[in-house]
Amino acid sequence: MDYQDIIYEVDGPAAVITLNRPERLNAWTPTMQREYRDAMERADKDPAVRGVILTGAGRGFCAGADMGNLNSIASGGGSNPAAAHAATAAAGGIEANYQEPHSWPLAMRKPLIAAVNGPAAGLGLVTTFYADMRFASQSARFGTAFSKLGLIAEHGASWLLPRMVGTANALDLLYSSRVIGADEALRIGLVQRVYPDDELIPATKEYVATLARTISPRAMMITKRLVYDSLFQDLREAVAAADEGIRVTTSSPDFKEGLAAFAEKRDPVWPPLE
Repeated sequence: MDYQDIIYEVDGPAAVITLNRPERLNAWTPTMQREYRDAMERADKDPAVRGVILTGAGRGFCAGADMGNLNSIASGGGSNPAAAHAATAAAGGIEANYQEPHSWPLAMRKPLIAAVNGPAAGLGLVTTFYADMRFASQSARFGTAFSKLGLIAEHGASWLLPRMVGTANALDLLYSSRVIGADEALRIGLVQRVYPDDELIPATKEYVATLARTISPRAMMITKRLVYDSLFQDLREAVAAADEGIRVTTSSPDFKEGLAAFAEKRDPVWPPLE
């Protein structure tokens, strides 16, 4: 696919997906949505890629849905919610949770880090919720925006946000639509790292490089699935799934290589994911 609204690059073990409408603060469009998914699936299949970084071009991350799309919805030209979910109607069990229009990144095999380099609002902010973690520049700003437009949090934000920052902090952000800076986002747990603006992408790439050098890609893949599946399980189910994960990993070539590397005091050479 030739990309119009994103840029896709691979730098060492990191695939970098850049939302690329800087003149509109990378406002989200249906084209961007399709291209983002295509790029994510491309990275997930590439054995050389060990982690994916999502960021924005220019001075912003993503200002939310393009206002032209919102105006179309307001005038009655929006999509049919029933049709949007029709593709998932036949899915059952935990897997169905990963087949919603914006939830599918949770089922990708590799780590996804949102490198938030400026304003992230509305749908742009929700997109970061579906990353495994969020790193921010000092210039990053976060705002839900929905209530000021007479809307509610969309695409599972009201389910995800309390799990990240707690119920009271989530309701504060969702009620007020206030914009918070990187330091407050770090304090409440919305982001995991804050860097000077010019260090955000290099530091995030270094994080991915460290994972690639030291951590089994199979262990990360199974851990990611266990963590997200556990959100929909009771303790008994989570323990059983983890026990099965141990069975799989102890019989894998990654375990043998990890033991050998430890004994020989060298970096492991991990086999690629199939």
